Amino acid sequence: MRVGLRIPPCAPAGRIAEAAREAERAGFDEVWFPDSQLLWRDVFAVATAAAAATSHVGLGTAVTNFVTRHPAVVASAARTVAEVADGRFVLGVGVGDSSVGPVGLRPSTAAELRARLTVVRALLAGRAVDFDGVTSRLRDPVEMPVRLAASGPRNLRLAGELADGAILLSGVAPGPLAAATAKVQEGAAAAGRGRVPMTVSAFCRVTDDVPRAARELKPICARIAQNGGASFLALAGVHVDVPERLTGVYPDLVHAEDWAAAVRVCDPYVSDEAAAAFARGFCLYGTAADIVARLAEVRAAGADAVFLQHVGSYDLPEQLMADVSGQVLPLLRATADSTPGAA
Repeated sequence: MRVGLRIPPCAPAGRIAEAAREAERAGFDEVWFPDSQLLWRDVFAVATAAAAATSHVGLGTAVTNFVTRHPAVVASAARTVAEVADGRFVLGVGVGDSSVGPVGLRPSTAAELRARLTVVRALLAGRAVDFDGVTSRLRDPVEMPVRLAASGPRNLRLAGELADGAILLSGVAPGPLAAATAKVQEGAAAAGRGRVPMTVSAFCRVTDDVPRAARELKPICARIAQNGGASFLALAGVHVDVPERLTGVYPDLVHAEDWAAAVRVCDPYVSDEAAAAFARGFCLYGTAADIVARLAEVRAAGADAVFLQHVGSYDLPEQLMADVSGQVLPLLRATADSTPGAA
C-alpha cells in the first residue's frame, strides 16, 4: 500500500518544497497539497516548487476545484506542474470547500462537476472543447491522472465513471469504506471500465493514549455532523448532536485558526467518548502496530493508497512525519515482507 502525507501550503513556497523533500527522504510515497486561496499559498505554485525539489515522490492536489478556478485554468496549471514533475503529478479535484465558502460561492453541483471534469480531461488529452460556442484547445497538453475526491454516492460513482481514480473522504471505518469503494467500482463497471485506483484520506496520530489525543478531533466530528453526516456517524457508534451553526470559529471548524478554541466550542456537543470512538473508527489513531493493522483492513477494503493528515491547517505535519516514518513505515514494510503476496 502506498502511504502519502498531506502538507498544507501554510508557509512560503520554498519551505513547503523543503517539507516535500523531507517527506520523500522519510520514505513517503506521495505528498498531497490542499487548495484554498485565502488560507494557503497557491497550490499549483507550491506543487511546482515541490516537483523541482524532489526526484521520485508522487505529488498531487487534494484537492482543487472548478468554482474559483475555470477548468481551462486548472488544465493549464496542472500541465505546468506535470512538466516539472515528469510523470509524478496527479490532479485531484473536488466540489470545493474552504476555497468557495470564504468568498461567498457554493460548491459544484454533481452536474457541474461532471461537465467541468469532462472539459479538463479533454484539454489535457489535447482535444478541442466547445466553450459556449467558442472552440479552443490547450497547446502543449500533458496527460496525467485526474482523481475525483468524493464522499456521497453520486460523486463516488462519478469518480469511477469518469476519473482516473477516486480520493475517498469517508475515513477508514470498515463499513462506510467498503460502501464507498463499491460505489466507485459500480461507476466504473457501468461505464464499461476496469477497476480504478482509490486513495483514502485519513487523520492520523501515533499515540498510546487515544482518548486523550482524540479530543483534538471534535471540530472534525462536529463538521461532519453539520454537513448531514450525524446518522452516518451513528451507524459506526459515534453519537453527536451539533447545531447547524456554531459561532466564534474562523473560517470554519475544519480550518479553524485557533484550534483549541474550536475544540472548546464543540465540547458541549461532542463528548470525549464520541471523539474517541471517531478516532478509533474513522481515523488512524493508535500505536504503530494499531495503525499498521488498520492499514491492512483499508487495503482489504479495496483501497490502493492512503494519505495521512494531521489536525490543523497552519502548521506543517512535522510530528506526524517523524512518527510515521520512524515507527509506522518500518513496521508496515516488515509486515509486508513477511506476508506472502502482500503489497
